[in-house]
Amino acid sequence: MRVFVAITGASGAIYAARLLERLLATGAEVLLSISPMGRDLLKRELGIQIDLTNFDGEALVKGGVSLTYYHYQDLWAPPASGSALVEAMAIVPCSMGRLGRMAAGTATDLIDRAADVCLKEGRKLVLVPRETPLSLIHLHNMERLAEAGATILPACPAFYHRPQSIEALVDTVVERILFHLGVPDGGIKRWSP
Repeated sequence: MRVFVAITGASGAIYAARLLERLLATGAEVLLSISPMGRDLLKRELGIQIDLTNFDGEALVKGGVSLTYYHYQDLWAPPASGSALVEAMAIVPCSMGRLGRMAAGTATDLIDRAADVCLKEGRKLVLVPRETPLSLIHLHNMERLAEAGATILPACPAFYHRPQSIEALVDTVVERILFHLGVPDGGIKRWSP
């Protein structure tokens, strides 16, 4: 499976790092782009230093050499075209500014354009906002994107498994992302009473 992951400027870089780790473990072909704010949050929240021009996958995911990285301004990258086969896309975390541009159909970079391509081609697009509270504008933008075919999956961890660590909480969200991307054998734990 070929999945495009974008990391943008909303708090929750830990979700993106764990998603990349889990995707690579399934054998998925992972394409990646990071916005400047996404880069800044990786450093601030996880202590991971990323150079957007000279990207090193090992800095983000150990064994991450199978990542294919595209600069966020590279509109010639395969995910920018409907004729390039990318089966699914996730924006994790997804900032409200990014979400608003997508809802308006305004593509300013590769991340916006790839999301637009997923919508127009009827491909899976999972948006993981991490914002609270939500304004009416945020809700309307999410509604527009959901009507257009996107899955809005807020980073709201579950507690019914009695998670014992932050990593276990993060995995409750990451497993839902994997499921909605359609990733086979994502190791998803199913709820059982």
